[in-house]
Amino acid sequence: MKKLKFIPVLLLFVLASCNSVRVNADYDKKANFSSYKTYAYLKSAIDKVEISDLDKKRILHSIDDALATKGFTKSETPDLLISIFTKENQRVDIYNNAGFGWGFGWGWSPYMGMGYNSTYVTPEGTLYIDLVDAKTKELVWQGEGSGYLTKDTEQKDARIKEFVDRILSQYPPVKK
Repeated sequence: MKKLKFIPVLLLFVLASCNSVRVNADYDKKANFSSYKTYAYLKSAIDKVEISDLDKKRILHSIDDALATKGFTKSETPDLLISIFTKENQRVDIYNNAGFGWGFGWGWSPYMGMGYNSTYVTPEGTLYIDLVDAKTKELVWQGEGSGYLTKDTEQKDARIKEFVDRILSQYPPVKK
C-alpha cells in the first residue's frame, strides 16, 4: 500500500520537472551592455530556423514584448542584432520501482507483488537567443532555455512567452 501512495508523489515530481524552463546565459565580459538601446532581427538567421512560421512569430513577438519592458526599441540602425536558434529532442525518464514481496494485506488476505518500470517520453525543446553587436558583428550575449514543448495551440503562446521571458530575465548580465 505504501508503494501506491508513492506513485502520486512521483508523478508530481515528474510534472514539476516538465513544467519548468531551465535557463542559462553567457556573455562577453568586455561588452558595454549599457550602450545597447535599440535592436533589429538578423533576418538571414531567423529564416534558417527550422520551426513553423507561426512559432517564429510567437517567439519574435515575445522577444519584442520582453525587450520593450527593458527599454529597448526596434530600429533600422540598431545597436544589437537578434538571432534565434532552436533544437528539439525527446526527454526520456525511466522510473524503476523494483522489489518483490508477499505478506498479509488489509483484512489479513495474502498478497504478492512485483516491481515495475515506468517510462515517460516528453518532447523537449531548447531556444537560444543570440544578441550580436551591430557594429562589430560579434556575439555579446547568448541566452538558452530548455523545457517541455506543447502541441496544444491554446497553450503555445503562454509557453513560448515563458521561455522568452525566463531567458531574457538573464539580460543584462550582472558582472561579478
